Amino acid sequence: MAGRGRVRGAPVAALCLLLVSLVACGGRPAADGVRAEVQSLLDRRAAAVLDHDAAAHARTGTRGGFDNLRAVPLADWSYRVTALDRTGDTATVLADLSYRVEGHDRSPVTTARTLRLSRGADGRWSVDSDRPASRSGRQLWDQGPVRAVRGERSLVLGVGQSAARLRDYAGLADRAVPAVSDAWGRDWARRVVVLVPESLEDMAGLLGSPASSYRGIAAVTTGETGTGARAPADRIIVNPDAFGLLGDWGRQVVLTHEATHVATRAHTSAATPLWLSEGFADWVGYRGGGRGPTETAPELARAVGRGEVPAALPDDGDFGFSGDSDRLARAYESGWTACRLIADRWGEERLGAFYRAVGAHRQREGAVEDAMDRVLGTTREEFTALWRDHLRDRLG
Repeated sequence: MAGRGRVRGAPVAALCLLLVSLVACGGRPAADGVRAEVQSLLDRRAAAVLDHDAAAHARTGTRGGFDNLRAVPLADWSYRVTALDRTGDTATVLADLSYRVEGHDRSPVTTARTLRLSRGADGRWSVDSDRPASRSGRQLWDQGPVRAVRGERSLVLGVGQSAARLRDYAGLADRAVPAVSDAWGRDWARRVVVLVPESLEDMAGLLGSPASSYRGIAAVTTGETGTGARAPADRIIVNPDAFGLLGDWGRQVVLTHEATHVATRAHTSAATPLWLSEGFADWVGYRGGGRGPTETAPELARAVGRGEVPAALPDDGDFGFSGDSDRLARAYESGWTACRLIADRWGEERLGAFYRAVGAHRQREGAVEDAMDRVLGTTREEFTALWRDHLRDRLG
């Protein structure tokens, strides 16, 4: 058997050598050479961004975006070429841009970019444009010069916003972080990054979605669920149009709600229903605010007053931004009342334990039921009946 193995290996080795020779004659090294040149160019461009070296950046091509980034505290910035399409002295490059914000991101944020390049008479490539790739959201600095304000527990980055306005956001975020820690615990980064674009349309651009999806939504939080310490810091993205219509109390509730999503992200998974993740964030946001149930859940209170008590907790689809604002409000208020019921009946620590227990499951099926059994000592049917009675008592 050993001899046969050696005999068979010889032609395989010869074939490998032949393939190497064919590749060498077929022109691919030239393409690989261009790719290596482009990667080197982008490496120099990234180094110039990190070094705040305008001259070095200009030597790599267009200055576009460089000045917009000056105020952003970057710890890392790099490109990785993923595809290259060359036609003569022009090329289109797809690349992954990875960056970390200093003091906030434990792992890089990665976004796809499309770069247009041209080659000069000296044979050197240069960057003519650097834009978001198809289906990728814009970055804040794609929208204009970024202004940065640091709070005690926050970093606020804005475009088209005054320093005074951004300091107001930082104050709200700085108050939100300890409020979240008091309700959830300290096992999270305890700092947040807030992005404040100039308009609703710009907010939607950061999210890669149409503006109609977020009209009336004051803020959203982006991030990867269930990734623990490996995940970069989430971004709280503000809709300045809707946020500006809120009073001081409402603004604080919104920032605290979004900061709760940042805190709970590592324990939120595909098993976590939206009624729990959104309801818990609302519970933290309203906690200690002194508002009664009918003030906090007005749409649900009106429905219960009409005798329309929900038969079950809301499905994820009820939280869609479909344009039915009353339905969306009832979904959020249902989640909040369910979490408040758990906190009132079983205690706040048990509510947090229940949230973590649900998120620890790998899949949705049976996650809530198992956590209710193990943490709350009840069934979903019993809990739903208690919740419906709770609505009649508190909102009827």
